[in-house]
Amino acid sequence: MQEKVSFSWSFGHNDPNIWNLYGAMYKSRLFEELVAGLWHKGEITGEMHMGMGEEGICAGVISHLEDGDAMALDHRGTPPLIMRGVDPVLLLKELLGRSDGLCKGQGGHMHLFSKELLSASSGIVGASGPAAVGFALAAKYLRPEKVAVAFFGEGAMNQGMLMEAFNLAFVWCLPVVFVCKDNKWAITTESKAVTGGSVTQRAESFGLPVYEVDGIDVEEVWNVAGSAIHSARSGAGPSLIYAHCVHLEGHFLGDPLLDMSRKPMKKLKEMTGPLVKSIIRLKGGSVKERSASLKLIYDAVKKNTQDQVSHKKDPVQFLREKLKVDETRLTALENNIKSDINSCLEELNLEQGDSWGK
Repeated sequence: MQEKVSFSWSFGHNDPNIWNLYGAMYKSRLFEELVAGLWHKGEITGEMHMGMGEEGICAGVISHLEDGDAMALDHRGTPPLIMRGVDPVLLLKELLGRSDGLCKGQGGHMHLFSKELLSASSGIVGASGPAAVGFALAAKYLRPEKVAVAFFGEGAMNQGMLMEAFNLAFVWCLPVVFVCKDNKWAITTESKAVTGGSVTQRAESFGLPVYEVDGIDVEEVWNVAGSAIHSARSGAGPSLIYAHCVHLEGHFLGDPLLDMSRKPMKKLKEMTGPLVKSIIRLKGGSVKERSASLKLIYDAVKKNTQDQVSHKKDPVQFLREKLKVDETRLTALENNIKSDINSCLEELNLEQGDSWGK
């Protein structure tokens, strides 16, 4: 299927153009809010992993990509594809499972593919590493001065295939940039509880230069990504961008830890019965062990809320505050993008969900 590609918010390669960066981030955010609204209405089924909170990382890196560059994505592939220029209508049709979607309705939101943009996503943790190495190997022989980028979460750093990808990328001096997005949580478990040693030192042990950056600040990411991608293009080999971020909607829509903090009375009512039964049950662990488990749940909810919900850690709002010095231009830009996203609903004869445009 030949897909329609829109480059309404294309990037300049020599200038960060902060307004273009914000436009791309805001468009991605509104599109995902639209998707979230449709998911909550039941129009989209299955798990839905959002990239809300990762927009600064995606925009800062993708703004340096050129025609012929490739992207290997994880299960949060919507923001990169929107920013790279995939038609949002085609993407929305795919998420709705329609046969005229981006992947004929067979990929869902975790397995997206665009041949024209050399972009592919996978729900397999760590799979973007080997995929990017494949893209980079092809670029080295077929498309000189082109690069590949791999996006993945910090949980993928515990996958053997990613370590193998680091090794091959270095040994073969491939033009690939690995981008690790660390939100400190592996679904509902703190990453540090299941990860030994230093994530950055793992990459360094394979000879990869590491750039650590605050993913909330897109300008900071842009500067770091520029250095990493320039090195890859010039034949200097692979590197890792280690970017800190948040997931504003948790691991997926309906994340139980966030739901407990956002709707405490409703969730407490749902959980009171099962929790009481677990405490008074005769068989099982001791009272001390059960109390410790309850405390663990409480602490996880509290810590997750502190880490993920704060608007101070929202990359879109962070940049918006800087652009408010020109309210007229900001309002016009946002209204233009809102109109573009709203047209997706109109084209598909859908009604917007409650989450859209907030």
